[in-house]
Amino acid sequence: MELTTILFYLFSIVTIGAAAVMVFSKNIVHSAFALMFALIGVAALYVLLYADFLAATQLLVYVGGILILILFGVMLTSLGYTFNFRTITVNLVPATVLSTGAAVLLIFAFVTTEWKITEVAERPDTVYDLGMMLMGDYILPFIVAGVLLLIAIIGAILMSTRLSAENKGGT
Repeated sequence: MELTTILFYLFSIVTIGAAAVMVFSKNIVHSAFALMFALIGVAALYVLLYADFLAATQLLVYVGGILILILFGVMLTSLGYTFNFRTITVNLVPATVLSTGAAVLLIFAFVTTEWKITEVAERPDTVYDLGMMLMGDYILPFIVAGVLLLIAIIGAILMSTRLSAENKGGT
């Protein structure tokens, strides 16, 4: 067995295991950390697929940005007391039928597909191609999206400072 195959199975098990812990954990902080490991496992799978830009984006945007934001939001909004939540199972039969049907369909598609194994002659430079496409044909939408995001950030800052000034009794 090749090293890439072993790494693929290892990262697949880590990703699926972390996703299962994330879904079934009753502690939200544990779920967030399990989400981090699931996202890192997905990034590792992107590296194995030679999608280096996608892997770096996965790590920077999801693990580095959104997940940290979720963790800070959960930890900072904790008021020192906990609620006792009861979990109940709703619609167990339809969910089981639907998930079993989806699993059977995916296994059928996997088994009946003719997989062609080809050798990659050379590794494609995805970052260069993406950069040329973004800075060539799609430069205007790229700049417009950046300006809209900047306006949204400035608006959010202004709204939060106005709300905090109103709560303190200012005008």
